[in-house]
Amino acid sequence: MSLRRVVHVLLALAVALTGLVGGAAGTASAQEERSPAGRQLLFYNHAYGVLDRETADAVEHSAYLRTFANFQVRTTTGSGGETWTGRYLMGRETYLELFGVGDVPGQDGTLGAGGMGVSAERSGDLATVTARLRDQGVPNPVTFRQTRDFGDGLPVPWFDAVFTTGQYDAFGAWGMEYLPEYFADPRGNTEPASCPGDVGRERYLSDGYRDHLMRDVTSIRLGVTARDLANTVPLLRAGGFTVRELSDGSVVARGGGTTIRLDTVAREQAGLRQVEMSLNHPVLHRHEERIGQSTLVVGPGDRAVWTFGATR
Repeated sequence: MSLRRVVHVLLALAVALTGLVGGAAGTASAQEERSPAGRQLLFYNHAYGVLDRETADAVEHSAYLRTFANFQVRTTTGSGGETWTGRYLMGRETYLELFGVGDVPGQDGTLGAGGMGVSAERSGDLATVTARLRDQGVPNPVTFRQTRDFGDGLPVPWFDAVFTTGQYDAFGAWGMEYLPEYFADPRGNTEPASCPGDVGRERYLSDGYRDHLMRDVTSIRLGVTARDLANTVPLLRAGGFTVRELSDGSVVARGGGTTIRLDTVAREQAGLRQVEMSLNHPVLHRHEERIGQSTLVVGPGDRAVWTFGATR
């Protein structure tokens, strides 16, 4: 179920076609923009980060993570035969995808590279988001259809996606909408629709989370460059997130149960910083698990916090 390599594929295609978060609010707010009128159209789906090799290997071989979450290490084949292998913590509606330096070639496999997908719950909402982007002054949103090959050489349409641009430093965000063809294919192991037009995250992900502690990602914090932040904010606004700009140039976006914080940093400081997760049930005691250069703290209570380096 990984979407990792879609960033490389989509952005490379975009250049050709166009010619071209802990969730704490931090310092005092400089500006807050309310979400557009009407319901929210896009919701946090997943984010990924490229970690140092020690941490990535520790994640892959962690016995604790296999108890804590619906944890998978999996290789996926997307459009054009592109393949990627990631480490996944799967929740009820959201998930986290992790890579190590060099796991993928070029720019996307360097330390601190990352990305984030925000997805529609109802069929047709991505088209509305794309129209909103144009209204916000994004003249040529980059659209793309991703497929998935389950290993038999017969790719199935997977999701439609939109980017604000094909240019990025280390972080890319995209809006996405799962396709009816994917839900209709039994190889996807998806759930029946709960209502007409349901293309939601809960339908897409399995119920394997029920057998573990982790339920969902409730907050994510990443360091991104100023250019990557500027490319991401219009998508969050078009998707209906409430966007708060902090005095240090960072942004906090809220909506749909997940807080997204993007800190403005130099490229060498970019990367995944912290993830907060809800639990399926409270735990009485605090458990701290050191995983490479990261620290996962679970409990007490019904939340866990995973820190990947210094935050400010």
